[in-house]
Amino acid sequence: MDIDDLRAFVEVADAGGVTPAARRLGISKSMVSRRLVGLERELGVQLLARTTRGASITEAGATFRDHAARAIAEIDIARETILPAGDLRGRLRVAAPLSFGPTHFAHVLADMARRHPELHIHASYTDRHVDLIAEGFDCAIRVGKLNDSNLIARKIGPLHAKYVAAPAYIAEHGAPETPDELTTHEALMQATEPWFALDGDQVIRMRPQGRFKADNGAALIAAVLAGIGIAVLPVNLIREHLEAGTLVEVMPRYPVPVHGIYVVRPPGQHPVRKIRVLTEMLIECFGEAEEGTGSSRDASARSGLA
Repeated sequence: MDIDDLRAFVEVADAGGVTPAARRLGISKSMVSRRLVGLERELGVQLLARTTRGASITEAGATFRDHAARAIAEIDIARETILPAGDLRGRLRVAAPLSFGPTHFAHVLADMARRHPELHIHASYTDRHVDLIAEGFDCAIRVGKLNDSNLIARKIGPLHAKYVAAPAYIAEHGAPETPDELTTHEALMQATEPWFALDGDQVIRMRPQGRFKADNGAALIAAVLAGIGIAVLPVNLIREHLEAGTLVEVMPRYPVPVHGIYVVRPPGQHPVRKIRVLTEMLIECFGEAEEGTGSSRDASARSGLA
């Protein structure tokens, strides 16, 4: 029984169709279909019911899928065990935020590909909260506040942010000095998330209001530069604007709590070596090796620090 046939079947079963499975695997749809047909012929049962809308798993397929997934995982671990030290092969699918990914993480992934010529890295940059299991990702790099989840997260570094506004906004509306004052100002947000501030060791939770929302850090920067309102943004994204004076920190006596940058992965007893190597490279780059989350937390994809 061919391991690639098993992998194709599991991907189609999880993705709900040949097209998304082919995209995950990085091969053609016709190749996926041939592998499915070959596997069903070998087993003598129908694993998937094909329709014009996709593919639904049969009762036999549902039973076989779990066994196939375990077999694939065991074979992957066995392959890792016998590889030469430091050698990585196969595919690594990584999701990263669009706001940070191209500027802060892309060079790490490129360096990883350079060091491991047999490794295929597929990176997806989006500020959308990616479902790692449903969409077939091996791991994700995420920034911001942690949310409860069954994913396993490893902290790779701190994330510092500030409340900022354009000088023109401050000239017209004034600069808030306390959390209560901040909630009366126009807020630039990613959704309806709360904002947080520190008063000594106490964390203050705020519910800002605003008419401008965007799911991308760069879009929020453009809005705050235009003088529309106040935003909370990672320092790494706005450092040049702060140094140039085109953005000004507001409410410095009540700073934003320090959050983190994380690698998150689906639950499992041990991460595959590809994920461990990526995590180590990111820790080396961002300078903080910390098991800050245990095994039952996930990191929000929002760079707005919800």
